[in-house]
Amino acid sequence: MNKEIIAAVNYNLNQANELLSQIDADTYVNETVGPFFSSIGSHLRHTLDFFNCLIDGLDGNKIDLTARKRDNNIATNLESAKSLIHTIQETLFRFKDINTDYLIHVTDNLGQGNTEINYTLESVLSHANSHMIHHFAMIGYILHALDTKVNIKGFGYNASTPEEQRKGSQ
Repeated sequence: MNKEIIAAVNYNLNQANELLSQIDADTYVNETVGPFFSSIGSHLRHTLDFFNCLIDGLDGNKIDLTARKRDNNIATNLESAKSLIHTIQETLFRFKDINTDYLIHVTDNLGQGNTEINYTLESVLSHANSHMIHHFAMIGYILHALDTKVNIKGFGYNASTPEEQRKGSQ
């Protein structure tokens, strides 16, 4: 396994943990920000579901990204979210030394029904990491609308975004 991918995913999961340590429970579940009226907790739960699907399907070489658990407890309880992040991190560290020279069958819905796509473990982890950053950007929008400041360097920005274009970034 490419250890750089594990390190990148772990870095972003650590950012999620840092976010959870800097906001309160009311901010986590606040659904007042339009246009989607979704909470920080629902965005975080969604990104963690993606990792759970990956982990759950790995043994059978069949990952179904549409089979999300959608555990509302993760979306509404900071401690449950922290615990799941820790579990995912522990699992990902066990991936460091596994062989990734084979294709994994991934089911996803790209907007027109489910389809099966062949990935490597590294590519699906990279996809999950980018997906997480995308939702961090939406979380950043919610935080801004709620006038809630967090101090997490680069939160919500892709690493390829030039520093000078990271408006509002710590």
